[in-house]
Amino acid sequence: MEHVLLTLLPQVGVVLLTARLVGLAFRRMNQPQVIGEMAAGIMLGPSLLGWLAPGVYAALFPPESMGYLNALAQMGLLLFMFLVGLELDPEMLRNRGRAALTTSHASITQPFFLGSILALYLYTRVADSGVEFTSFALFMGAAMSVTAFPVLARILSERGLLGTKVGVVTVTCAAVDDVTAWCILAVVIAIVRSTGAGSVLFTLGGTVLYIAAMIFLVRPLARRIGMHYETRGRLTQDALAAALLLLLLSAWTTEHLGIHALFGAFFIGVVMPKGRGFVHDLTARLEDVTVILLLPLFFAYAGLRTEIGLLNTPALWLDCLLIILVAVVGKFGGSTVAAKISGLTWREAGALGILMNTRGLMELVILTIGLDLGVISPALYAMMVIMALSTTFMTTPILELIYPLRLLRRDKAEPEGPAKAFRVLMPVAMPSSGAELLRVARLMAPPDKLKITALHLIRNEQVFASTYVDVPAAEARVLQPLLPLADGLNLRPIAFVSGDLGADIAAVAREQQADLVLMGRHQPVLTKSILGGVVYEVLREARADVAVYVGRAAEPGGRLLVPYAGGPHDRGALELAAMLVAGREEARVTVLQVVEPGRAAETTPPALPAGANPDRVRVLVVESARPVEAALAEAAADYDMMVVGASAAWGFEPSMYSTRQERLVQQAPTALLVVHKHDKNAA
Repeated sequence: MEHVLLTLLPQVGVVLLTARLVGLAFRRMNQPQVIGEMAAGIMLGPSLLGWLAPGVYAALFPPESMGYLNALAQMGLLLFMFLVGLELDPEMLRNRGRAALTTSHASITQPFFLGSILALYLYTRVADSGVEFTSFALFMGAAMSVTAFPVLARILSERGLLGTKVGVVTVTCAAVDDVTAWCILAVVIAIVRSTGAGSVLFTLGGTVLYIAAMIFLVRPLARRIGMHYETRGRLTQDALAAALLLLLLSAWTTEHLGIHALFGAFFIGVVMPKGRGFVHDLTARLEDVTVILLLPLFFAYAGLRTEIGLLNTPALWLDCLLIILVAVVGKFGGSTVAAKISGLTWREAGALGILMNTRGLMELVILTIGLDLGVISPALYAMMVIMALSTTFMTTPILELIYPLRLLRRDKAEPEGPAKAFRVLMPVAMPSSGAELLRVARLMAPPDKLKITALHLIRNEQVFASTYVDVPAAEARVLQPLLPLADGLNLRPIAFVSGDLGADIAAVAREQQADLVLMGRHQPVLTKSILGGVVYEVLREARADVAVYVGRAAEPGGRLLVPYAGGPHDRGALELAAMLVAGREEARVTVLQVVEPGRAAETTPPALPAGANPDRVRVLVVESARPVEAALAEAAADYDMMVVGASAAWGFEPSMYSTRQERLVQQAPTALLVVHKHDKNAA
């Protein structure tokens, strides 16, 4: 055991470090991080490390250690397939319309048919002896039919497509594809593992009994776990243990039946309760260790078995290119044509087609099973792995060509006109902060001219096993306390798992065409500035005004102070303050115009924003060489809130890692609203 640990621990460390670094590099290229981690696994195998440094490769991955690495990788796969099944809600497959129904059939049958035809050509060239053609052809069809549902969901969420017709149809088709591909694969495994007619009957009969038991016996039992969660209001360790025991029992049963343990892990996830809170908490408990530690071990194990050097002739590389071509034509072509026939535009149909062509991790799982069963040869395995990486890598750039973000925003835009609503995006981290922000947001416009999006992000740097969720208000647990305060308001809650909070907030602001991003105080460890960290990323990317609220009292009052030294951010603060008092007769704004000593007589008062009531705005001119001290002194005169521009005059310098303390934030006796005006002329 000591020898095993001395080998296994360095392996895990190297795999984890390489996966994180390469995954981060791919994220910088606007690719899903999982693609980088898949590539990292291949880099650690004989195709790169074994070629560049064979001595290091042999010492790091000796053959006798592969069994232990594989055992950890298989546990990671079981947990991952459970999470995929957990995220797959059968309700999404119902009542999705003609486009989803037609496209889902085409996105399965055409790649399956083309894959089976391709098998006729490949069988005599790259199949191992002893493999029956029926098994080989069925496996090729199933491998061509799969779509990476988790990766696909993440791409849709990043581009804001899930609320569109394209997003709804694509998610539905991907879910149908994965279920169908796994059912076909189960048949292939049963045929390959069978030793005769009796064995086939045992597998098929046992599978029917297993599915019936899962639906009629296990699902009611799983509902009791969900009820236990609802009663306690949290996921207890006992409930988590019960869910894991069901997972292990289901996986053992399907492995014993001869249709592979992964099918059982996937199916138990499908029959688990689908309450949003339960799914979120169960996923949160399992996802981190699964996707950060265990899945990279699977990628490494798969990479150790991927020998690109086996493709040592031009003919084999031509075969590889043919596989990629057939895969793209089958998925992209079939899905696009079917979607167009179903009523989508060519742009929508093309976007759906390239999204369905995403294969990612799900393809790698199926290929590994095929290699373990001996259905495909190591050379064909290498070709299919290259195909999986290629088809997934091409998704994001081609999608940008087919459906650019500028066209997406145009297609989702509301009609302009006098009744155009003022849109506020309100990121909410905790219920208490959400209540404070909503009290401020509802003062910015009359209810019929105000549109608020409450956004809750669940931080997770590994996001490919979770989906974007446009949730009903009653099911948004963190957002639910906002409901009593939102009476009469147009409030839309959105929640999803995020690997980059700042980038995702900015992306949602662009997609929602927000006029203002209203944020609570955020002070990460590396910065003392409220305009650093995540807030700085939003300031840089959001293309909207941003305001950061620092509360001092339960209710924002009606006596507002606006320090004013000129500049766009001060102007933005004055505009926002005027909006906050517009609908309240008792509310007033005092503009504290700070000028250099001796310059008061020649100072011109700031122009009031359009529509502002002059009777509610008072301009107070103060001479001072120290604007911050002047603002603090005036703020002590019984104001309820200070609305201040994010400019250097008031001690604010937006920076990712600033360690500077803002005195107004630290010492102001009132609530504070720091306003950063977006430059509409900026790129």
